[in-house]
Amino acid sequence: MQERAARTRQALVCAAAREFDRNGYAASSLARITRSAGISVGALTFHFASKEDLAAEVRVHGHAATVATVATVPRESEAVLWVISLTLSLASLLEEDVAVRAAARLTREQPDGGPDWTSAWVPAIRERLGQLRQDEGLPGSARAALAALATHLLTGVEAEIRQLVSRDQNPDGRPTARLARIWDLIRQGLGVAQSDPGGAAPTPRRPR
Repeated sequence: MQERAARTRQALVCAAAREFDRNGYAASSLARITRSAGISVGALTFHFASKEDLAAEVRVHGHAATVATVATVPRESEAVLWVISLTLSLASLLEEDVAVRAAARLTREQPDGGPDWTSAWVPAIRERLGQLRQDEGLPGSARAALAALATHLLTGVEAEIRQLVSRDQNPDGRPTARLARIWDLIRQGLGVAQSDPGGAAPTPRRPR
């Protein structure tokens, strides 16, 4: 019974993530979510008392997946390369994981409705860049600007992926590849080598 309940809950979260990702919180329908999951409205209300509760659970899933991805980026890399690697990994995650995209959208539309998606990765970027010393060629003001740039680039990728998804197009690695090219130009401007003994920016993954 517990296993069946867990499967039902997971099916509802997956269906809700697709609905919130495509339509946003206000326009999402519990009826469409239950039809997509193949589950009755009664089963939905047994697990989630409201649409707000369901959205919060989707945000928990998307936030957790993002935190897990941040943890996979090798910390031994030089700080700027680490930021590049992280944003490319997160861009790929946004392409592949509908719950992550839904969490990002719900964070904007419902600021107080659950875990803030950006809190899973923005503080990590600021912390990593904060470890740089000024004699490494990146003063405090430049570190803050680079952290802001990384944030803007990734949110821009999320917006691009959302447009593709809304037109029923598979991102197919294209937004992540464009982000990699942008970072190449920025890296060259900063005079940062493409790789170091600790690692390098990853090759964008194709969606599974």
